[in-house]
Amino acid sequence: MAILGIDIGGSGVKGAPVDPVRGELLDERYRVPTPQPSDVSAVVEAVAEVASRFPGYDRVGLTFPGVVVDGVIRSAANVDRSWLDADAAALFAQRLGRPVAVLNDADAAGVAEVAFGAGREQAGLTVMLTFGTGIGSALFLDGVLMPNTEFGHLELEGVDAEVRASDRARESEDLGWERWAQRVQQYLRHLEMLLSPRLFIIGGGVSKKADRYFPLIDIRTAMVPAALLNNAGIIGAAVTAAQTAGRTGPMTVDAAHAAAYGS
Repeated sequence: MAILGIDIGGSGVKGAPVDPVRGELLDERYRVPTPQPSDVSAVVEAVAEVASRFPGYDRVGLTFPGVVVDGVIRSAANVDRSWLDADAAALFAQRLGRPVAVLNDADAAGVAEVAFGAGREQAGLTVMLTFGTGIGSALFLDGVLMPNTEFGHLELEGVDAEVRASDRARESEDLGWERWAQRVQQYLRHLEMLLSPRLFIIGGGVSKKADRYFPLIDIRTAMVPAALLNNAGIIGAAVTAAQTAGRTGPMTVDAAHAAAYGS
């Protein structure tokens, strides 16, 4: 089964065909800028432009930067508010002429990391965090996704945690690595207190510089950088689309394998 994965971000829409069992891109990614304003019709057309570069796919998996419940968008912090309550799955399916699965972007990245990357075969509670414009989160119990967590909006010192500890905060406030790491440590310790996870997976663009700040963070929980980097959302979206081919259930790599290959 050919699966197309497309990752809708604040600055770009990128996609590629994916082998959902091996977690590998089957072609070079194609990217277009995210339209500004990022209203419904403009983003649907941007996705269609990306999809048009890859003929022969049967299903599509899409990430979205917001809460997604049954294919419907329930939050739109970083995109145009016309997306609120939009049935994204139906809109994209109608435009692309293919079955479409839509999920939160951080959840998609987590699905990929748990299936093929830094969280593979990890038992217990795993927390994936993406540090970028905000802080995205994905929560897994024994490899099963608990969708639509919003841990970037936990309150720390009177504001959302992402206001203080995101990569955007590091850049906009011109924080050195040590000072920023102190904020990240405070945030991670708060999550430890709430969840007692076994593993933190740290993603987002800043994960490529883990050597600069990981040694500065002192927490009890094991912490590792994400392995799949910018391809994680595309891969996780495709895995989810493969899983929904004729079945429902928790998002695990075994379910995706069965859906894609009929085994």
